[in-house]
Amino acid sequence: MSTKIPRVPVREQDPKIRVTNFEEVCYGYNLEEAQLEASRCLHCRKPRCIEHCPVSVQIPDFIRQVAQGNLTEAAAIIAEDSSLPSVCGRVCPQESQCEGACVLGVKGEPVAIGKLERFVGDWSIDHGPQTVEKSPAKRQKVAIIGSGPAGLACASDLAKAGYQVKIFEALHRPGGVLEYGIPEFRLPKDKVVAAEVENVKRLGVEIETDVIVGRTVTIDELMDQEGYAAVFIGSGAGLPRFMNIPGENLNGVVSANEFLTRTNLMKAYDDRYDTPIYVGQKVVVVGGGNVAMDAVRTAARLGADATIVYRRGEAELPARQEEVHHAKEEGITFHMLTNPTEILGNDQGWVRAIRCLRMELGEPDASGRRSPIPIPDSAFDLECDVVIMALGTSPNPLIASTTAGLETNRWGCLVADENGQTSRPGIFAGGDAVTGAATVILAMGAGRKAALAIDRYLSNLPV
Repeated sequence: MSTKIPRVPVREQDPKIRVTNFEEVCYGYNLEEAQLEASRCLHCRKPRCIEHCPVSVQIPDFIRQVAQGNLTEAAAIIAEDSSLPSVCGRVCPQESQCEGACVLGVKGEPVAIGKLERFVGDWSIDHGPQTVEKSPAKRQKVAIIGSGPAGLACASDLAKAGYQVKIFEALHRPGGVLEYGIPEFRLPKDKVVAAEVENVKRLGVEIETDVIVGRTVTIDELMDQEGYAAVFIGSGAGLPRFMNIPGENLNGVVSANEFLTRTNLMKAYDDRYDTPIYVGQKVVVVGGGNVAMDAVRTAARLGADATIVYRRGEAELPARQEEVHHAKEEGITFHMLTNPTEILGNDQGWVRAIRCLRMELGEPDASGRRSPIPIPDSAFDLECDVVIMALGTSPNPLIASTTAGLETNRWGCLVADENGQTSRPGIFAGGDAVTGAATVILAMGAGRKAALAIDRYLSNLPV
């Protein structure tokens, strides 16, 4: 019977209305919808969905409980492996992970695992956090650098294992990229991020904000003077990349990182805040990933005529299909197979246009994607007064430069093995600080692996 039930659609704000506000786009399932969708699960004997979940949530088990209406049990099952279900249910690329491996997706539509996880996570926020069994308290202290998804996942597992855990966060609010990088209309900050951070703190994790490790305190000081037996670096990748083309120093050229931080963390979209932000009338966002979609959709909500410029075709867009679909619904213009070569300014030093070349796709590059090739004599100008570069980010070099013996690669990422062990004993790392900009769930998976490795490491040390 489950194979005959169509996937239950999710209610959403009307595109013409939502592009004028920062309220959440998707409303999520109600109980009846969630139970109907959960009833589609085949409960495979060898569930591939679990294998393709970076944090190994016992997906069929929690879905079975949802179908039966046992939401307390469903929440408890998820809580064993994930401290951020409402976050993951909203922003994880399920289509390429758990849902992408769902058997129902072979001939039809997979189970909406992400939407069901979000439903359970939101129910748990509304009805109180689940009690998680913790190991007896241990004397060793572990320092976590960064309160993003990698740090929160690592801290949660270590706290469950009985360690004294403290997170050091550089910004004034915890959450990392969840707080500063993802817009309110995709991930509500107070309703979801703050609530799930509180769940981590209930495990006994302490969080200290406004601490820049490498300036306020060094890793060596944490270990040698403050008694931390191990350190996990989950500081993310907040250093923006640019194209190094003429005109990038003009007024009106910003990184997506700065633009989104001003909007998300510092509430520039809210008239009650005095955060300065310049949007202009016509915005061009360069890039095709999720950050580019977040930036262009934010610009549209701030009143700009917003455009995406991407050097490959639509099939090669790295952004989630759902985000691209929502952007198109909201009136975003897409210039595909288009590559900027120069940003043009006026006499006052402000952006007036971006010069581009039309491209065509050639042979696949090292990543397997077809390489874009310029079309001769195809240059044209796009009029704009703001250019937002959404080309990815790299780790800030501060921690590596202030920690002797901490190896980095040529991209500035920390070098760590599959368990997060760096070149320094007792220092572990994971998430974007190691891989460069990636996804929330992959960072969480790295944090969990590192927590296991830290536990093994500390278990062999004298107490």
